[in-house]
Amino acid sequence: MLVSIFIGVIIFGYAAYILWKSFQKSKQGKCAGCAIKNTCQGSICVQEEKDNEVKN
Repeated sequence: MLVSIFIGVIIFGYAAYILWKSFQKSKQGKCAGCAIKNTCQGSICVQEEKDNEVKN
């Protein structure tokens, strides 16, 4: 019984951590939360947005 509770707490704790982490990343904005932000020149994200607006 105690092991089941411990495993449940670990699972729900990990899920809460991942949700919190994703909310924090979304608050940073598009380019700040990007995985390639260290090598990105910034114009790539802007260009993709303009391409999507033209297509719509």
